Amino acid sequence: MKLSQFKFNLPDSLIAHEPSETRDEARLMVLDRKTGAIEHKIFKDVLNYFDEHDVMILNNTKVFPARLYGNKEKTGATIEVFLLRELNKELRLWDVLVDPARKIRVGNKLYFGDNDLLVAEVVDNTTSRGRTIRFLFDGTDDEFRRNIEILGETPLPKYIKRRPTPEDKFRYQTIFAKNEGAVAAPTAGLHFSRELMKRLELKGIEFAEVTLHVGLGTFRQVEVEDLTKHKMDSEQFIIEQKDADVVNKAIADKRRVCAVGTTSMRSIESAVSANKTLKAANDWTSKFIFPPYDFSIANSMITNFHTPESTLLMMICAFGGYENVMNAYEIAVKEKYRFYSYGDAMLII
Repeated sequence: MKLSQFKFNLPDSLIAHEPSETRDEARLMVLDRKTGAIEHKIFKDVLNYFDEHDVMILNNTKVFPARLYGNKEKTGATIEVFLLRELNKELRLWDVLVDPARKIRVGNKLYFGDNDLLVAEVVDNTTSRGRTIRFLFDGTDDEFRRNIEILGETPLPKYIKRRPTPEDKFRYQTIFAKNEGAVAAPTAGLHFSRELMKRLELKGIEFAEVTLHVGLGTFRQVEVEDLTKHKMDSEQFIIEQKDADVVNKAIADKRRVCAVGTTSMRSIESAVSANKTLKAANDWTSKFIFPPYDFSIANSMITNFHTPESTLLMMICAFGGYENVMNAYEIAVKEKYRFYSYGDAMLII
């Protein structure tokens, strides 16, 4: 398929800049991928589509406050530093993006916070905006992490044209987040409240967890018309044996297996055994899923509404059927569903 086949008209007014008032009361569109039939619900109604021993696969990655603002030595210019990934814990080496990049060269030092709580030195250029920096910090790792927490901001997507609030620190994080390492939230999981999780448990629905540390590559623009030429950034993912066992039992028993979010789906599709079951893994994935694609593990999926020509929309079209999903998106625009990270949700069954 071609990039241009994933275009649609998305008014700016439908891109959500604030979360819904209550996690589980965002809108929910339910799409039957066999018939193309659509229902309009509230997210907490998801309970009605699952039965005892069905399984939901959750991404338990935790977003860390990845956006820092520092000052360049000598000039004092304000520089945004976006932490992408830690390269070496002992040396405190990080891959980062800097803005404005033209001002930052190898050898420059950056100072963060009152009394220079952290200092970093630029040690390499990686891309036009990418740099490798080394934090010059002699304390313990716990002390270093605490300083990042103090100085860093919740890394809201750039399209949200406002500074993060204290509420964002809570709402741009799933309630089941535990393994720190993501610079963007696995947004389908943001709709689950503690009350809804409890009700799902009481109904006998089971949960399996995976960890995929979401990087900015998930949102990287596709710049080639021929999709086979697009390369995804690698992201680390982990699946433990106990969670693979839960999923495989559900597959064997012909239960509903639901991937909550595109990141969960990428994880499980990157760890398929020869006999089409899920295997434990601790690896990196650059898997790019677009139509046509034969899915091996999940037979249902929860996801948010994604932007035109995004790799996320392409995965949804592969799972739900191209015509079904593009028709559903046309209806979502007409019905004024909210799009993107803080937007509404879709259940594909």
